[in-house]
Amino acid sequence: MSTPSDEQLLSRIKAGDTDAERLLYERYKQLVRSRAHSYFLIGADHEDLVQEGMIGLYKAVCEYDADKAASFKSFAELCVTRQILSAIKSATRKKHAPLNNYVSLNRSDMPDSELPLLDALHAQGSIADPEDVVIGRENFERIVQYLETVLSPMERRVLNLYLSGYSYPQIAARMKKPLKSIDNAMQRVKRKLEAFKN
Repeated sequence: MSTPSDEQLLSRIKAGDTDAERLLYERYKQLVRSRAHSYFLIGADHEDLVQEGMIGLYKAVCEYDADKAASFKSFAELCVTRQILSAIKSATRKKHAPLNNYVSLNRSDMPDSELPLLDALHAQGSIADPEDVVIGRENFERIVQYLETVLSPMERRVLNLYLSGYSYPQIAARMKKPLKSIDNAMQRVKRKLEAFKN
């Protein structure tokens, strides 16, 4: 039996053939993955973009008009790309900035993404005891003094920008330095903070 064309599958899908639908989605899954691989979505992983691409493919199946000049493949590529770009634009709008650019102070589950010391400084719940407040303030001042003596000017600037909520790529752009230099500086800062803790 010969492999059915896209158009044959689409006409079977319109008639309610779920096997044809499954076959068409399977045929275009790699196209969706390759399109999703070309983009990055803040706060999401690759599979989220693949899902957006699959939504675009679904829309292509629903909206394709065989009377138009374009082939289904061209139409599907366009719909998949538009859906992915739409998701990215939606995620990067200013109204989502607080969610997309937040800096967590308690992310011990994500190694190397935050300073380990911040987890130790982050109070679990509210501090009611004035003694704890004074001790916490003294510890903070000791850490600040320590950092002033051990961090280079570049490390200090990178740390300040990071704590202000900038991502590594944003810091690199702002400081006009390669991303790897920013990452290396943060790794040195982390090692120095670990040395202070010990």
